[in-house]
Amino acid sequence: MKLNYLDFEEAFEKTFNTIDSLKKIKKIEIISIFESLNRVLSKDIKANKNLPSFNNSAMDGYAFKYNKDIFEFNIIDTIFAGDKKDFKELKDNECYKIMTGAKVPECADSIIAFEKTVAFDENKIRIPKDYKKYTNIRLKGEEIKKDETILKKGQKINSSHLALLASQGITMIEVYSNIEIAIISTGNELKEPWEKASEDEIYNVNALAILSFLKENGFTSKYLGVIPDDLEKQIEYVKDLKSFDLIITSGGISMGEADFLAKAFLENGLEIIYHGVNIKPGRAMLFGKFENSLLLSLPGNPLAAIINAYIFLRPILNKMQNSDEIYQDYIKVKNKEEFFVKEGRVEAVLGKVQNGEFFATKNNKYGSGMISLLKDSNALFISSGNIHNIKKEEEIKVIEFNCNFSSKKSNFIN
Repeated sequence: MKLNYLDFEEAFEKTFNTIDSLKKIKKIEIISIFESLNRVLSKDIKANKNLPSFNNSAMDGYAFKYNKDIFEFNIIDTIFAGDKKDFKELKDNECYKIMTGAKVPECADSIIAFEKTVAFDENKIRIPKDYKKYTNIRLKGEEIKKDETILKKGQKINSSHLALLASQGITMIEVYSNIEIAIISTGNELKEPWEKASEDEIYNVNALAILSFLKENGFTSKYLGVIPDDLEKQIEYVKDLKSFDLIITSGGISMGEADFLAKAFLENGLEIIYHGVNIKPGRAMLFGKFENSLLLSLPGNPLAAIINAYIFLRPILNKMQNSDEIYQDYIKVKNKEEFFVKEGRVEAVLGKVQNGEFFATKNNKYGSGMISLLKDSNALFISSGNIHNIKKEEEIKVIEFNCNFSSKKSNFIN
């Protein structure tokens, strides 16, 4: 079967539209924040209290009441962080020694750092004449006000979010349930890494690579093993996969004489959204709707499969998990050495970003079946198909392997 390669941008649009068309109920659950890393919020979260919850000192220093004519103060007491005792009203020439984070008494409106004062007696200080009122005080609610929305529905929880939740005493949150993902492999020539492989057999690289790729990105999955290259057996096998939200396969979809997987899914009601994308490497990719589940068949070549996972699979996962952050962010870097790409198709080029510079892996001279290149790469350059050579010192856009995601669409194609 000859593949009609879909335009790269159109593939993204069709992918997201298909996910939106699924009619599955969005399940939610309430979990502890200690188990919530990489989970997606199912509702907005509001602040329980002001942050800071009281006026406090931004540094170690002296707290006093501003008076444009007074520059010498008597120290009458010391305020430590956590002190809850009542402090007496300050006179115009009096001050408190105060520590960082300590509550500022209502009678004080300014704080000056220790190092900006001169101590001329055991309990007396002199301050400069150019000091300003209201300095070095963190005001109640200046960062967050009570009942203000601090996290929004659709946000994927990271460590910074957890710090914010902890600051509000929030320990339980409502999130979307994890999507259920199945991984299957096909090919009579495949052997698992723990099995012995002859010279005519190859080890199953893709399954472990995809499994670990998902885990790195905060998703759990179930590996179901290698299914034989037998059409009848595959038809029977895939019947039971509709309970999963996403089924990921690699290889077996080119419609060759021994490539039965796509046929087996079609016999069970698969609606093919696209079969082939105009990108190198990784053109032989299939995406389809399997009742209320989705099928993503990645290329059989390990390198092409992982590159497509970075480009397509991560946005698919985020979108299915109901995250608003589905678009890859890119960074701009300088290309270190000239390399070439083919015109007329989108091309993904492996490379390494270091100190703001991009080094194309092996100067973009490698095959899609190679595996070892990945360990020496940490980013992807995506060409538009309208250029032939990427010049030395040219500014380009790249997607890092550990890139951030945004709710705003970004154009990372060069």
